[in-house]
Amino acid sequence: MSILSRFLFLCVLPVFFSNVIWADEAQILSSLKKALPQYDVGSVKFHQASGLYVVEMSDGPTLHVTSDGRYFVAGDLYKINGERLENETEKAKLAKVEALPESQMIIYKAKDEKAHITVFTDVDCGYCRMLHNDVPALNEIGITVRYVAFPRAGVGSGAYNKMVSIWCSDDPKSWLTKVKLGEEIPENKCANPIADQFNLGRMVGVRGTPSIVLPNGTLLPGYLPVDKLAKEVGL
Repeated sequence: MSILSRFLFLCVLPVFFSNVIWADEAQILSSLKKALPQYDVGSVKFHQASGLYVVEMSDGPTLHVTSDGRYFVAGDLYKINGERLENETEKAKLAKVEALPESQMIIYKAKDEKAHITVFTDVDCGYCRMLHNDVPALNEIGITVRYVAFPRAGVGSGAYNKMVSIWCSDDPKSWLTKVKLGEEIPENKCANPIADQFNLGRMVGVRGTPSIVLPNGTLLPGYLPVDKLAKEVGL
């Protein structure tokens, strides 16, 4: 092969594979829309190690789909790493949550932080209030609590409006505690992340509150007492 031929081959190859990927994504989208019209596709990403496409369905399961769009498996994708199993789906969830700027969260930081948890919360949720009562004890043993918003009734609901007012207040930490205790908050408006956080929660599998994302990417649905939660984070 001449130098010119090699150069042309190397230039054309990435374009060829790019077109193949786009074609596969189009085929997958077409197949899923026909087979699962009740779901909206959130995203389609190629998982190079497995050769499958990871499809996140809005308000639905995560699918792992073959390139022709004819076969899929619903659920988590695991990697066998020696004697250990690694949950690739949970790792991807953690990456999305960890990518959130802390400036958009309400954070109760431990003085001697050993771990952190990220909690999808709703101010009108009874079990969320139980967890919030545990925040001082969690901080004491070294667990920082980072809150993101998940108004269960959706964007525009009463809980959503309360959470917008909390995030837009002059003291979100204080107001979050007050509202969880039943106090009314004056209406505040500003550019806020509540809708985006709610949509992220739905995308990563949050179905109720509190939902707790651990440092290893595990999503725990529901309230856990302090000792059990500490055990889950390895303390």
